[in-house]
Amino acid sequence: SNNYLGLATNPRLIQADIEATKKYGVGAGAVRTINGTLEIHEELERKLAKFKHTEAAIAFQSGFNCNMGAISAVMNKKDAILSDALNHASIIDGCRLSGAKIIRFNHADMNDLRAKAKEAKESGLYEKIMVITDGVFSMDGDIAKLPEIVKIAEEFDLITYVDDAHGSGVLGKGAGTTSYYGLSDKIDFQIGTLSKAIGVVGGYVAGSKDLIDWLKVRARPFLFSTSLTPGSAGACIEAINILSESTELNDKLWENGNYLKKQLKNLGFNIGNSQTPITPCIIGDETKAQQFSKELYNEGVYAKSIVFPTVPLGTARVRNMPTAAHTKEMLDTAIAAYEKVGKKLGIIK
Repeated sequence: SNNYLGLATNPRLIQADIEATKKYGVGAGAVRTINGTLEIHEELERKLAKFKHTEAAIAFQSGFNCNMGAISAVMNKKDAILSDALNHASIIDGCRLSGAKIIRFNHADMNDLRAKAKEAKESGLYEKIMVITDGVFSMDGDIAKLPEIVKIAEEFDLITYVDDAHGSGVLGKGAGTTSYYGLSDKIDFQIGTLSKAIGVVGGYVAGSKDLIDWLKVRARPFLFSTSLTPGSAGACIEAINILSESTELNDKLWENGNYLKKQLKNLGFNIGNSQTPITPCIIGDETKAQQFSKELYNEGVYAKSIVFPTVPLGTARVRNMPTAAHTKEMLDTAIAAYEKVGKKLGIIK
């Protein structure tokens, strides 16, 4: 589950949702730029900016909308975008919508990024060049090399853009990949979702006040979609309050993630090179991965298979997403099922 911290069922969030709904109603009634901006939306955006260590933030209806709106609001056909080969589909679609020249660099390959940034800059063909990366890559759990990316961006005057959907609430004591590296002031666009670690729904862009002011008048999903429901905004605010008060849930998430990784690796599963609680069991064969998932379900463990084209052909896997809500007993039950099914299917000895 993407519900990393177990906040989707947290009593404080549920109560905050109820109270906001009673006060404002079940819907905002309009888009933000007409009369759909309520006090609670502005409070949420102030909380997000503080949480992400930026001047300002803007809330969208989803993380997908953030990437569709933010990229196309800033980049156009006179520009170029350097995009990691494993970036999320919403980034790919946002880049396409912008009309900018899309230049893919090999996943996490800083030599390739630098070479392509140099070529794009020296060509003189582009007014602006942006580099975009996921903060945490959702299929493998690896973390973007932001220090190297920032260094290359400074060398070639690139706009920096990080989609931290799977990093916010997880890394940097909850504040995300940019805080994990201490680079909050070096990233122009910080994108996040309110549906994963936050446990509700929605997305946001955090950055400079000038950037956010620009997005408020140019990002089409923001301009032409009804605002987040008041209840959702209230629940998101309470989630940020919880994360700001304590690292308890974040610590538990990492404890569970590290425990699951260690046990699966000891059993002989290939868990790749994940640096986060995301723990893939890489099977390889698509049919066997799907069978593995089905057999686990029969043992009482829900773990979805991920196959081509979501991941490259021959790297099919079952992706595990432990959360702070899991108990050690739950994890041990899952590990026992993995051992039983893994041996049955010949995946481990």
